[in-house]
Amino acid sequence: MNAPEARNVLGDPLEPCGTDPMTGWHRDGCCNTDPGDVGSHTICAVVSREFLDHQASIGNTLGTPAPQYGFPGLNPGDRWCVTAANWLRAHMDGAAAPVVLASTHELATQIVPLEILREHAVDVPADLTALDEPGDDTNQA
Repeated sequence: MNAPEARNVLGDPLEPCGTDPMTGWHRDGCCNTDPGDVGSHTICAVVSREFLDHQASIGNTLGTPAPQYGFPGLNPGDRWCVTAANWLRAHMDGAAAPVVLASTHELATQIVPLEILREHAVDVPADLTALDEPGDDTNQA
């Protein structure tokens, strides 16, 4: 018997989040989850400097490489499956990362209301340097 197809928060088939670096609880590029994923790595975020700094401030050092786990560390503009609780905390603290709804697993809405996810929904910008510093135009050509 095959497992049911994973769905996104829009009710469609779950789309890949990111492969460089390879993301996902299963490191399959998607924000798939299972009962062992206690943190619910279900939100596909386009991480910004502000979000990474916020995560570091709460002890989640996403920007720091962890070679023992094959984790290169994240940079602004990377797409990553983040835990719903940590993303919600960043939202409440004013540092939420943009969200790719088509790549965010439907189970994320058990923790974060869809309305809040929609407020932060984005297409990935063509110029990823815009994610380096909020309100900082010095990186633009």
